[in-house]
Amino acid sequence: MVTLLTSIVRHTWIYIGNASMSIHGHSLLDTLKQRRSIRRYLPDAVPQSILEAILSAGLYAPSAHNRQPWRFAVLQKTDMKDQLARAMGARLQTDLIADCVPAEIIEKEVARSYERLTLAPVIIVICLTLVDMDVYPDVRRNQPEYLMAVQSAAMAGQNILLAAHGLGLGACWMCAPLFCPDVVQSALSLPEDWQPQGIITLGYPAQTREKSREPLETRVLWR
Repeated sequence: MVTLLTSIVRHTWIYIGNASMSIHGHSLLDTLKQRRSIRRYLPDAVPQSILEAILSAGLYAPSAHNRQPWRFAVLQKTDMKDQLARAMGARLQTDLIADCVPAEIIEKEVARSYERLTLAPVIIVICLTLVDMDVYPDVRRNQPEYLMAVQSAAMAGQNILLAAHGLGLGACWMCAPLFCPDVVQSALSLPEDWQPQGIITLGYPAQTREKSREPLETRVLWR
């Protein structure tokens, strides 16, 4: 649990129980550059204090109107992870059959999805809710309001990914819930207003990964 959050112009310390992260100039940039999507984890459990620290980092993301529309469902129990993985796998299988994908490929895809979800010590389902967002009488303004909630939830997820990396854990964002939000909501008995946006698998890394980035000039337009 975050016990002290103090911001100083040139040096910021975040104290979380017995763990602390120092964020200062280049060290923050290094954290941003070094984070990778990790998909294989050690079976070690993640301490509750570390989990709460990582989730608390999500709370400090910017959000539209400061409404903080993110919601987090945390899965640690084996049976709950199995239940979610089987439900999502069944929907994936149905979709791939409809796409006329060969049976052997479908079997591999469903098995891979099941393993990614069940072998992660922790699953965090990132959701959004519109209960506190503004409501307008027209679609033109309601659609941006929804998108602002999506962006807010995504920024909370990014904070969680960075905090996990900073505390020595590996994590990976999965977009699969966007293809079956009803399945995720039903499998986990989520509140009706919770809209699943993504899944973050989390644990102590059992792999290292390197990935390049395209040059800055290929992604920036200066005016």
